[in-house]
Amino acid sequence: MILQERIQLLARLGEYMLNKDEEWLSVQERAYRENAWFIPEFLDRSIQQIAHHFLQPALLAEWATHYGVKDEPVSPKTIGIVMAGNIPLVGFHDFLSVFISGHPMVIKTSSKDEWLIKHLVKKMYEWEITVQNQISFAEQLKGCDAYIATGSNNSGRYFEYYFGKYPNIIRRNRTSVAVLDGTETKEELSLLTDDIQLYFGLGCRNITQLYVPVGYDFIPLLEELKQYAFLMDYHKYKHNYDYHLALLIMGNKYYMNNDSVILTENISPFSPVSQVHYTYYTDKESLSAELKGNTHIQCVVGHDFIPFGQAQQPKLMDYADGVDTMAFLQQWS
Repeated sequence: MILQERIQLLARLGEYMLNKDEEWLSVQERAYRENAWFIPEFLDRSIQQIAHHFLQPALLAEWATHYGVKDEPVSPKTIGIVMAGNIPLVGFHDFLSVFISGHPMVIKTSSKDEWLIKHLVKKMYEWEITVQNQISFAEQLKGCDAYIATGSNNSGRYFEYYFGKYPNIIRRNRTSVAVLDGTETKEELSLLTDDIQLYFGLGCRNITQLYVPVGYDFIPLLEELKQYAFLMDYHKYKHNYDYHLALLIMGNKYYMNNDSVILTENISPFSPVSQVHYTYYTDKESLSAELKGNTHIQCVVGHDFIPFGQAQQPKLMDYADGVDTMAFLQQWS
């Protein structure tokens, strides 16, 4: 397939994802049955994000032009992709990058998120049979020329052992933070709640740590966070909330809550589901420099950073861990 055909096929996929096709809806229901974190509201948010911000013909053409993508790579390489499964279709950008570049790929899906991507690729097979030569799935990745793997810090060591001798991109645990200054409007705080609570806070782009000035008033934020009180209707989230609240109470730790999310002071940027850490700062400029050099941080939200509400709305040029996937793939083009 030439580049324009690949773009057209991806655009068709975006249109399909937005349609209420019975088969597609059935697959989404299956994904939720297999993984209770993939509730319908969050499945829909992920699908809308991909279709509107990734799979638009003009956006794809501009992206490909930026990297000088050709109809075919000069030296095609088989790329092995290990996908994560923390939020719905989290590995889609890697799939998209490899497909638009023209390289063949072998995908190992996460057991937590295998139905969605496999169904979408199946539709591509139906529309264009030659896609079967470019995209395949495997339980174990062997014999690939390069690898893109996403997982935890533990699985990252595993990936290094098996894929380290090949060209690779290996991603480990990351999270995101917000820097607040106390001048945030009600609307901005409302948008911040999306950054915190979308996908139950399980994504690397979810805010799990708040940096606030001394004397910061948390009440307005806690009030806005009540719009996500419905998460308590889902037993996995509620179990986390009850468990971590009990730990704080038994440990005689100070905390704030609104009956659906817990705020507690902690210097760690990683917080458990249902809980958000906060810590105080005195110099915003020094804090910005510190965060910029922190390899655990995926995104920083706030005034002078990523706008509120956009942490979970990455564009095509927003690469996980700041590693340019397309540049990596274009070295063989």
